[in-house]
Amino acid sequence: MFRGVFEESIVYRATQKNLIEIRLIDLRTYGLGTHKVVDDTPYGGGGGMILKPEPIANALEDLCKPGFVILTSPRGKSFTQDTALALSEKPEITIICGHYEGIDERVRTLFVDEELSIGDYVLTGGEIPSMVMIDTIVRLIPGVLGRDTIETGDSHYDGLLEHPQYTRPQEFKGLNVPEILLSGNHLKINRWRRKMALKKTKEQRPDLFKALNLSQEDIGLLEGED
Repeated sequence: MFRGVFEESIVYRATQKNLIEIRLIDLRTYGLGTHKVVDDTPYGGGGGMILKPEPIANALEDLCKPGFVILTSPRGKSFTQDTALALSEKPEITIICGHYEGIDERVRTLFVDEELSIGDYVLTGGEIPSMVMIDTIVRLIPGVLGRDTIETGDSHYDGLLEHPQYTRPQEFKGLNVPEILLSGNHLKINRWRRKMALKKTKEQRPDLFKALNLSQEDIGLLEGED
């Protein structure tokens, strides 16, 4: 699962440039006994299986320097762009992928620095959430994209959704590129983009819009001032 994602696109190029190093650890390597057991039934009864503490502890200890340890978990705090930015500044991160009905609580108590969730829905395991987190974090590491990602205007960097984007042709199926984008007046273009970002956020993500600290200029843009 991981190799398919990490051997493509931006993450792959970052590893090739030695800007990041990703190490995949198969928990079965640290499984117990002949059958390399990594899970067991829960104390107290109930369905499902629980990841045992010993294999995870042994894997972390074998890393020597696991750095900041994350557990993917539905009870974790929401993973956001701000979370990714903070994590991108840490020298080393280890992500434990939650699975089955969960992991032994003692692993959380002894080893985990933070539990994170990518959304309020159920997935088979924590592998996909960890891929999402890594992709988001890697983009923020200096040199990975060859530009300052925070200044690109991508959605969520400043709490806003991104403004509409257009490219050639100028007309497509009766729809034209807004004239202001053809004007060459970069001051007006930037104001238009800001206005559109504010409007899109207000219409499509009122929860994000409510949290914004709008300037007087932003209020003026929303009220229709040029």
